[in-house]
Amino acid sequence: MAEEDIQKEEQEGQQAEAIDQAQAEAGDRVSELERAMAEKEAEIARLMQSSGEMEKRVAALSDSLSKAIASYKAAVIRANPEVIDELVTGETVESIDESLAKGKELVSRVKRGVEAAISQTRVPAGAPERTAPDLSTLSPREKIQYAIGRK
Repeated sequence: MAEEDIQKEEQEGQQAEAIDQAQAEAGDRVSELERAMAEKEAEIARLMQSSGEMEKRVAALSDSLSKAIASYKAAVIRANPEVIDELVTGETVESIDESLAKGKELVSRVKRGVEAAISQTRVPAGAPERTAPDLSTLSPREKIQYAIGRK
């Protein structure tokens, strides 16, 4: 029985060693996973901060873009005084350019129409001939005053 007890103790010792080894490996794995989780949490925090910074940067760029578009629109209006301000619309450079082109086309059509109307109406050059005033509507007294005043 002593041999059986020794074998039993050896088996129990081996089992205990195997359990201890398994626990050590599990502890190592848990530590490794905890480190990886801490790294991931730190990375998430960095990314969240970076995301917030990017949102602020996008907002600043958007504001800057809006100001640049407004400046461009004002410059286009100043450079094209023949086009009515209200015809130049849009929130992008492309839409402002399109509305400017449409406005110029409208101005061109109006000019052609006005020029056509002017060419159809002929006005003689120079001053009209002088004619004597119409005395038929004057009273006799006014006629006498008119005649006395001419001398």
